[in-house]
Amino acid sequence: MLYLLVGYLVWLAALNLFWQDRIIFPRHIIPPSPGIPFYEPTHIIRLDIERGGQVEGWFMPVTSATAQAPAPVVIFFHGNGEIIDYLDDIVAGYHRLGWSVFLPEYRGYGRSDGKPSQRAICSDARRFYDALAERPDVDRSRIVFHGRSLGGGVAAQLAIERKPAALILQSVFKSVASMAWRVGAPPFLVRHPFYTDRALAQLDVPILIFHGTRDEIVPVSHGRRLRQLAPHAVYIEYDAGHNNFPGRGREERYWADIRMFLDQHIRK
Repeated sequence: MLYLLVGYLVWLAALNLFWQDRIIFPRHIIPPSPGIPFYEPTHIIRLDIERGGQVEGWFMPVTSATAQAPAPVVIFFHGNGEIIDYLDDIVAGYHRLGWSVFLPEYRGYGRSDGKPSQRAICSDARRFYDALAERPDVDRSRIVFHGRSLGGGVAAQLAIERKPAALILQSVFKSVASMAWRVGAPPFLVRHPFYTDRALAQLDVPILIFHGTRDEIVPVSHGRRLRQLAPHAVYIEYDAGHNNFPGRGREERYWADIRMFLDQHIRK
């Protein structure tokens, strides 16, 4: 029994010191950045960070967006195994709906410098929001946050401090901390807990929650729990997993659901 206890404590120490960040922010699995925006015109917004370096985000306006006719904007926060270079489907989908898109990159991802952490990513998200809201071609009263997987945790945290017109959560966990036991660790050891559930309890904005019934990474029980915490939210389940959401042949329905939600809750 003593050997088991010592082994477990060694495992926790190794997990906390060496592997935790690698599990939560698995940058090593992401294909390299092509380095060239996939859409023109793309306006690159760069922010200086402490200890030197910069983080960047891509603003991709719809062609109709001008200072005289500012357009609504979706800020899309990607998952922990992605970078903004490969989100062309998100940009194309929202452009078809008449919405501009802003893609903030996380520290240590893509061409952004630094090391990812909840504190750093959420701080950058606030500064990106403030820079975006100052643009004359952006309708700051119609800025929506859309977060996928880990990005939903970022979007929910930002929504507490910068109230969006609406919040879309896709395949999002109750919290990272609540998933710690899956690797045998108590939740209090998690340095980047991303408490989405606590954030939702503080929000009074229209919310759309998507989740896959066969999600193998963030079980559907997480989405259902978030729905309970936001009873007025629109909740939609698809027969899909985590990385293939919404599933083959459901893209048209997915965008129709988003369009319906935005049309019902965002003024024209």
